[in-house]
Amino acid sequence: MPRIEEVAHLAKVSTATASRALSRPEMVAIATRERVLKAAQDLGYQPNVLARGLRQRETRIIGLIVTDILNPFHALLAKGVQDAAERQGYNVFLFNSDEEPQKERHAIDTLRGHLPRGLIVVPTSAARENLQAIAHLPMVELDRATGRPGVTTVTVDNVTGACVGTAHLAQLGHTRIGMIVGQLDISTAVERHEGFRKALDTAGVPYRPELVMPGHHREEDGRRAAVHLLSLPASLRPTALFVGNNEMTVGAVLAAQSLGLRIPEDLSIVGFDDSRWAQTMTPPLTVVAQPAYELGMTACHQLLAELDGHDAISGAHLQLPTELIVRRSTGPPPIRPPPPPAALRP
Repeated sequence: MPRIEEVAHLAKVSTATASRALSRPEMVAIATRERVLKAAQDLGYQPNVLARGLRQRETRIIGLIVTDILNPFHALLAKGVQDAAERQGYNVFLFNSDEEPQKERHAIDTLRGHLPRGLIVVPTSAARENLQAIAHLPMVELDRATGRPGVTTVTVDNVTGACVGTAHLAQLGHTRIGMIVGQLDISTAVERHEGFRKALDTAGVPYRPELVMPGHHREEDGRRAAVHLLSLPASLRPTALFVGNNEMTVGAVLAAQSLGLRIPEDLSIVGFDDSRWAQTMTPPLTVVAQPAYELGMTACHQLLAELDGHDAISGAHLQLPTELIVRRSTGPPPIRPPPPPAALRP
């Protein structure tokens, strides 16, 4: 294997400069750095970053824990973090907790062995306790907040987003509006539920607890909750649903289709999160969109600014706006109650 000395010789720099160009690129002039990188590429040189970090007790590694990498929203979060990290010469170790506190704790324990400089985490319901194991580590909580004092958070304005999405349904004339909410021990679900209630109160529409179904942020939860709500008697059945995330929205749409209900003629749906499938489904889905990629970028920039001694404020609470995108899954309530769901017809 080529050695660092050979890279330095080919790039016509000292060994120390070649090493800095590969390990701390921000400390080397751009032209010099590019010359070293080209030499390393031409020679096929691969630095043992982890071994060097273990010797120096410092690495260029940050950890990232998301809760569902199969969810397009979390994939975009991760992409934003990775792009921002790579531009500053950091490597990202990605873990997926699957919303399971035990997996989150295992990810934390695994990450500790690699001497990370910092951590970006989408918390599970038990993160407040799990993160005590690395309380000394610079950290940013992304998308959700545990409420731990002094921890930087990067989220969206969930209350306003849910309020605007629900108000859209009320303005269309709906008075029986249901909600499929997430886990109510997760900050995003609590805030979106708060925005839902706030919009109903402002519009003078009664809040009906029986039309609010909790879930665990997954497609099957949305499907199960929607089947329950849409199988209620016609006088109680919601004519519109506000759904707390994109995965549960998929389940709600599938449930409506399986019950023979037309969207939006029999049922209006607003989802929280936008995605390609939301734009291309029939009909295209009205959503409260959040800037997932920008959330990841912002979280990483904030963490790296803290690590590099810039003017980032530890414990800051950064909040990005959402946007209501009206498509064709929402309309006025049906003049007559829709027929009984297909599954309930004699």
